Amino acid sequence: MKEAGIAEFTRAMKDTHTILLPDMLHYHNGLLQAAFAACGYHLEILPEEKDLLRYSLPYISGDYCFPTVLIIGQVLAALRSGWFQPDKIAFMEPQTGGACRAGNIYNIIIESLKKAGYGQIPVISLNAFGQYKHEGFTITPKLLFCAIAAVCFGDLLMTLYQQVRPYEVRSGEAKECWERWNRKLCEDIMVGKNIFGKRRKEKYRQIVSDFAKIPVENRNVRHVGITGEIYIKFSPIGNEHLEQFLQEQDCAYRMGGFVNYAIYTVDSELENQKLSGAGRVVQKAYETVIRYLCRIQHDINQSISEVNRFLPDADFKKMKEMAAPIIHSGCHTGDGWLIAAEVADLAEKGYENILIVHPFGCLVSHVCERGIMKKLHERYPDVNIQTVEYDYDSARTLRESRILLGIGGGRP
Repeated sequence: MKEAGIAEFTRAMKDTHTILLPDMLHYHNGLLQAAFAACGYHLEILPEEKDLLRYSLPYISGDYCFPTVLIIGQVLAALRSGWFQPDKIAFMEPQTGGACRAGNIYNIIIESLKKAGYGQIPVISLNAFGQYKHEGFTITPKLLFCAIAAVCFGDLLMTLYQQVRPYEVRSGEAKECWERWNRKLCEDIMVGKNIFGKRRKEKYRQIVSDFAKIPVENRNVRHVGITGEIYIKFSPIGNEHLEQFLQEQDCAYRMGGFVNYAIYTVDSELENQKLSGAGRVVQKAYETVIRYLCRIQHDINQSISEVNRFLPDADFKKMKEMAAPIIHSGCHTGDGWLIAAEVADLAEKGYENILIVHPFGCLVSHVCERGIMKKLHERYPDVNIQTVEYDYDSARTLRESRILLGIGGGRP
């Protein structure tokens, strides 16, 4: 039964309502829309709007973390734009739990909508723990497997695109390849095609082969690794189009995929279950999920490794080992030890400049990112590692200057 005053997403709304999702995983958005469409849901990504602060700050405190301010702004901007009928939409907010302010965005959206006079709009929590249930939305096995395929394909396309684009002979060919495959894979996922086992792995090989055919040339470019808080890292709204800025500086940049974060989240919950005294049956269930996700990750990495010019992310076990000398694995609030692991992976892959991006108002980021800088510099003295904070109250030029410092100056 829903809490009093909370709008319910009913079964009938599945056919009549559009579910709006914040732009959080830019490379995966279209594929995730296809996964939801395969299960009868109409999902759209909230469009980017300028000056989101004027929409959100009248309803929430400026002390909230930057992702919260932006997401609330996107939600309210969508309503003010007139593009959507308030009685025909619902909002969805992904939640992984944990002791961070972003974990409470779901409740903040509900309260903000009430204050703005839209309390009738349902807000769906997308989480793996069965919290805040709605009768009209269920994570079925079909939706789960379609979403997993979407994330896997999204990671693969992102990894290949980022490694080919800086060296392509004909400008735009890597992007065209990415867009072509993205369309094909969306069509497949919508009808439940090529989302399992051997068929999915065969698609991996075809995608890798197509990107490998793109003519490239050796070029003198700066190599920049990107890691940090998950929203700021992946969302162009959150990082103010960091990738575009790095392209303008003639950089070859790379960021780790979402699959490692997904495994990290389940692994963190397993550790929490152990500490709370959960039974062996519960622990084994989490261990089974982790093994399954690691097997999926292995398939992606194996396909990428078949072409020598491409480098996959390190697998989860290796990532955890690389983080151990820098930060304890028990630190798994927010992005926890995964940040240190991604920095180590990027450094060992030869990325001489690494940006750790994080939002204002995120205590977790200050502990797990800025708090490990001394050890990172000691361990990788030849790597230029810099943190970049995103805040609605600071000048863009100041942030870009910080980024330029983090990549060793201007153009190579």
